Amino acid sequence: MMTDQNPVGIPADQKPSRRKASVRESAEDLVAIVEAGAREPKNPIASWLITFLCLGWSGFQLYLAYAPMNSHIARSWHLGFAICLAFLCYPAYKQYSPPMWVTWTQKVIPSFARRSIRTHIPIYDYVLAALATAGALYIWWDYSGIITRMGLPSQTDIIMGVILVVLLLEAARRALGPALAILATIFLFYTVVGPHLPEILRHRGVPLDFIISDMYLTTTGIFGVPLGVSTDFVFLFVLFGALLDRAGGGKYFIDVAFSALGTFRGGPAKAAVMASGLTGMVSGSSIANTVTTGTFTIPLMKKVGFPAHKAAAVEVASSVNGQLMPPIMGAAAFIMAEIIGIPYLDVVRAALFPALISYLALLYIVHIEAMKIGIKAIPRSELPKFTKTVLRGCHFLIPLSVLIFYLVVMRRSPVTAAFLAIQSLVVLMLIQRPIIAFLSLGAHRRAGTLNPDIDLKSFLATAAWQGVQDVWSGLIMGARNMISVGVATATAGIIVGVVTITGLVGRFITIIATLSMGNIVLMLFFTALTSLILGMGMPTTANYIIMATLTAPVIIQLGGDAGLIFPLIAAHLFVFYFGILADVTPPVGLAAYAGAAIARTDPIKTGVQGFAYSMRTAILPFIFLFNTDLLMIAGVTAAGAIIWLDDPVQLAWIFFSGLIAMFAFASALQGWLVTSCNWFERILLLAVCATTFRPGFFEAYFPFERLGMQIMGVSIYFALFAWQMVRTRRPVANP
Repeated sequence: MMTDQNPVGIPADQKPSRRKASVRESAEDLVAIVEAGAREPKNPIASWLITFLCLGWSGFQLYLAYAPMNSHIARSWHLGFAICLAFLCYPAYKQYSPPMWVTWTQKVIPSFARRSIRTHIPIYDYVLAALATAGALYIWWDYSGIITRMGLPSQTDIIMGVILVVLLLEAARRALGPALAILATIFLFYTVVGPHLPEILRHRGVPLDFIISDMYLTTTGIFGVPLGVSTDFVFLFVLFGALLDRAGGGKYFIDVAFSALGTFRGGPAKAAVMASGLTGMVSGSSIANTVTTGTFTIPLMKKVGFPAHKAAAVEVASSVNGQLMPPIMGAAAFIMAEIIGIPYLDVVRAALFPALISYLALLYIVHIEAMKIGIKAIPRSELPKFTKTVLRGCHFLIPLSVLIFYLVVMRRSPVTAAFLAIQSLVVLMLIQRPIIAFLSLGAHRRAGTLNPDIDLKSFLATAAWQGVQDVWSGLIMGARNMISVGVATATAGIIVGVVTITGLVGRFITIIATLSMGNIVLMLFFTALTSLILGMGMPTTANYIIMATLTAPVIIQLGGDAGLIFPLIAAHLFVFYFGILADVTPPVGLAAYAGAAIARTDPIKTGVQGFAYSMRTAILPFIFLFNTDLLMIAGVTAAGAIIWLDDPVQLAWIFFSGLIAMFAFASALQGWLVTSCNWFERILLLAVCATTFRPGFFEAYFPFERLGMQIMGVSIYFALFAWQMVRTRRPVANP
């Protein structure tokens, strides 16, 4: 029987030891530092202040979904909550490496040294939080005055703008690490030193009042589209994910994955892929996804025979790819829809096939690894029963069904769909514990084991109160998970604003065109490399915003110059995919560090192996730029409108042939199909991948049309599979 202490029915001899529990705690600590803030103040006033702000933020966002207000004012409140909580929840420095001024203060004031930055909020953080909040809410406070003097900022406007910009950079440094803050500072510096740079980067320079007016007082900088999407859409979906996880939905998905796939060869690894895909649909965070599912999957993968670094790499690769899965996609889907100007469902539609192909290919890679290592399946007796597991938590599918129904069938806005899904989820959370308690009482009564002294009313009231506490905790966690997103989107808005007022995109196009010498493949390679480098240590959402501003226009412009018409959504998905891969790419991949902490292995080795597993994801953007069928796109009109494919038979063939092409690519890299592949077979598999993914390129060299080339590639794959099956069944001569 499964309990909360044994959530996936793991036998006692397979339960994590105390040492493993400490490893899990260190990994969860990393998630707290990166995702929700490391502070848990012991002071009750400070603790209640953070709780009150989190509940207030969640309540404000729910009210905003019910009764929309002026977008600029709503964004100022959104940023006000985010930046205030950033200073209260994220310390200014890591406890084990305090700066010089802290060391000096500890010598002068000995009591200062005894205070942990994890459990104590210093006075200066309260002051900075108040100043930053005032800078954000000044837009709301004097909105009518700002509108009246638009373009002519007053001295107060400039002072408050400078305060907010400076403190926003500090909040980004605390919540997201130094990468985004340094990058935004460099861009701001560029506005000042532009007249003194080489000609290719030179501009006339921007005065301070114009910088502040554009960055602070308009909706093209800090309060631009990225923060607007965070305000309108992202918060509700992150809150939905936090409530669903608190209700037990995350554990339910892991249980289902283990019960469904645990008995197959390499079952724990396949369960890790499935569980990460399911939780990734609603979490949108690669690091949190790694720790949530990796706590259970990584120890079991190691137990059945996976090396530690490969076990961690499988979990990391599957968790990072969770951001590809609709509907959340690491919050980028909403921002992408706003930037491109297409419906949100169109973004989901275009992203669906690549995400599914990537995940199924990872399952295939895991199967190959299990065969190469000789891993056996876990006996069914050691796993929970599938039917019982599915039925036990099938009520968690109700809010997901509400979300999908209103999004896809009723065609409501994402805000409305998420708001209604949250309502249904809250009702479920309030009634599930009393219902479970009532059913438990009935079971004990029928078995004759019911305690006659039990107070039934008190027992059910306690269960109902636990449901209220679940909703309370979910609202708090949802807000804490949004701190880094709110700060990231606002800071990325600074970079977007600088690019807009300096015309940097045109210069960037010139630089990439010069480096690539007009070669479209080299141009895409440099764009992908830029996304990977800028994404190291940076949230995927912020990385996407920057790359969508800088490099997506480069792909469109230079592709057009080469006579190729790339759909705008394809260019944006290209940079988004490589921004995601930065989470697993060494030496900075944060998800790799989280997975390595659980597996107790080298994070660099984990990152290298994880990137090798993610090579299938790395080639997909290059494929769907040239073969837009994978995005369900038939073409683009002269006006830029997308022509969608709608033939079910054609779509089924596109998905099937794309999946076979990706399987062939994975087998070529792994050197294994049914058995070990020789070099000729590996080259043949790469040829299958190329002809199936890019049939149009080979039409000039073979007497086949596009469909014929794909059929030929798929046929060769299955013929090679059959040949290896025959080869493995031949008797081996006794030496």
